[in-house]
Amino acid sequence: MPSTNLLPLRKISTAEFDLCGPCLLKIRSDQDVQTWKRTTGYRDYAVFLRRLNESVVGVFMPPPSISEPRFGNLAFRTWGKRLEEQADNLLESLLPQDLRLFIPLLKPYFVTGYGHFTRMDYGTGHETSFALFLLCLALIRFLQPQVEEERQIVLLVFVRYLRLCWRLQDVYHLEPAGSHGVWGLDDSSFLGYIFGSAQLREQQEIPVSAVLQRDLPPTNLYFLQISRIRQVKHGPFHEHSSQLHSIAVGVPNWGKVNSGLFKMYEAEVLGKRVVVQHIPLGGLLAWDVEDHPLQPSGVPRASVPGSGLSDAGTRAPWANEATVTGAPWASR
Repeated sequence: MPSTNLLPLRKISTAEFDLCGPCLLKIRSDQDVQTWKRTTGYRDYAVFLRRLNESVVGVFMPPPSISEPRFGNLAFRTWGKRLEEQADNLLESLLPQDLRLFIPLLKPYFVTGYGHFTRMDYGTGHETSFALFLLCLALIRFLQPQVEEERQIVLLVFVRYLRLCWRLQDVYHLEPAGSHGVWGLDDSSFLGYIFGSAQLREQQEIPVSAVLQRDLPPTNLYFLQISRIRQVKHGPFHEHSSQLHSIAVGVPNWGKVNSGLFKMYEAEVLGKRVVVQHIPLGGLLAWDVEDHPLQPSGVPRASVPGSGLSDAGTRAPWANEATVTGAPWASR
């Protein structure tokens, strides 16, 4: 069942705009990463992801009915330059008049959500930047923290974002940013696996091993991600996607997959300086460390109980810490 014990999402009013400060690149060291995890902005993101996760439990997507967008043969750097030049106008057309003052605080996350226009790559840091953009829209209440709207954020907005990014990767041959290679979950994406496992959390008749089948239905985000991998990678699945294969054969249910992926996302994405160092912080994502001191247990108060977003340090609850050469998804 979806959790009913969800924390409310903070609201930032237009009257608080002058208190936000600028968005800056604040993460330059591993210590900065740990500092970030003690801020209100990090806590807001944890609350937001948990709410999105719970909104799609047991809910499937209709089959896609829209055609894929076309981008021609423009170079990715040219595409990025055009996005940067038009971002203000795009956001202005999106937002009502009273919320347009927040555009300078929204634009950095919007622009960096589609890849790095100089390195010509895309990865989980860019995906996280787009998710933070959605969080910011929710903090100013352009998006409402209500279950039906949160469900649409995942199943409509995020799905379309994924398809757009896949198209960009194919057209412009983008490299994966910060890939862990064969031992990584995915070369470029992570959140779709979290939301997709939430969709399946109550489906006792659909085993985790179902992802090893061909021709998966496009009604679930986890299945969509697996189908995407099969499109772009060749050879045995267990060789090019060993983490996902280990989950499929070694994790007993979708509930454990969902909770474990939250922990892995924090450790392998939010906890890696090389992934998050290009994400600007501050502004709407408050950097107020002094308000969130560490508890005696070492877990920051900014973390959300039960969300999997904490300083736990483990990659997933089924990780076999004693195993060095095996995949870290094996059941204990």
